[in-house]
Amino acid sequence: MKYLFVHQNFPGQYLHIVRHLAKSGRHDVVFLSEPNLNRINGVRTVPYPKPPPPSLEAHVATRELDAAVRRADVVARTAKNLKQLGFDPDIIIGHHGWGELLNLGDVWPNVPLIGYLEFFYQLHDVDVGFDPEFPTPESDHPRIRAKNAVNLLALNLGRAGQTPTKWQLSTYPSWAQKGITVLREGVNLDVTKPNPQARRRSLVIGKTTIKPNLLRARKDIRVVMVGGDGISYGVSPPTGTWREKMLAEVGDGIDPSRVLFPGRIEYDNYVAMLQRSDAHVYLTYPFVASWSMREALAAGCVVIGSDTPPVTEFVTHEQNGLLVSFFDPKGLADTVLRALEDAPLAKRLRENARKYAEKNLSMQDYMARYEALIAELTGG
Repeated sequence: MKYLFVHQNFPGQYLHIVRHLAKSGRHDVVFLSEPNLNRINGVRTVPYPKPPPPSLEAHVATRELDAAVRRADVVARTAKNLKQLGFDPDIIIGHHGWGELLNLGDVWPNVPLIGYLEFFYQLHDVDVGFDPEFPTPESDHPRIRAKNAVNLLALNLGRAGQTPTKWQLSTYPSWAQKGITVLREGVNLDVTKPNPQARRRSLVIGKTTIKPNLLRARKDIRVVMVGGDGISYGVSPPTGTWREKMLAEVGDGIDPSRVLFPGRIEYDNYVAMLQRSDAHVYLTYPFVASWSMREALAAGCVVIGSDTPPVTEFVTHEQNGLLVSFFDPKGLADTVLRALEDAPLAKRLRENARKYAEKNLSMQDYMARYEALIAELTGG
């Protein structure tokens, strides 16, 4: 079959499925994206030019839509070039978030399309209106409502949709949910798995060595916070970065030799860190669930998560992890200490986390569900 994938940052959410299809050697896999250096054997990447920015004269609430339709134009022009060169896909799979798919039906009107529908924005109790520390002024409501303009245009295409969790599906209007399939994303269980040996040796994270002994006392705890300073979702602070703002707030309340910020790390080192960790803390607003939580469960971590819907869809309190209120710092600290000090509890949670992953997060099962949806739409 001929596949056309579309995502502004190749490979995005499609890393596993394009690897799977390319590895089979039975498909022609083409990927439309803005230029980057990422490459996957067997996948032909076709760059499209970076679209012009939205007009600053546009109302602030419409600038995201302006950017999306500009991108849709650029992608459609690139797609027409592909068509003229003789490429006609059997199916198109892409992310709706940036508007890339909106005009592809004009290029290939009869080709099935699966659009990734990640999140439907709301004014209350999700990423907006959840945290009282960051209230949303009423004057910002029009901009937030307008963030769904691309969502609504995508839904109006009448094509198939996919989303990775039941909770993310629930954010969409009831009239739209029937056209969206929940495809629970998987984890490579052969790579992300428990490793008892990792817990008996030192682990190098960037330039930092974490000692291997089981941490039992507060004075011995080492906290590692992995990730860059950039903003993927949400807004930037007025100045600097959120890491700098947090460190300024806590001041001398932490020992910088024991709270470590290695930045971005290589994937193998990241997996080793999960395998070595004594407690994996995952706090999130009601928003999109990350791959890291799935991978932490697969690695057999003691997952301590916020009692918010993206987490509770995966973690059941006292069974395969521990839950704590997002707004209870002391409760979080006490729960981490409990996980460190109660060895039988930690052992049971680790084993159950891995069992949950094997039952619910298998990459093979995910690929099979994906291929079944493709076969349903293409008849092949």
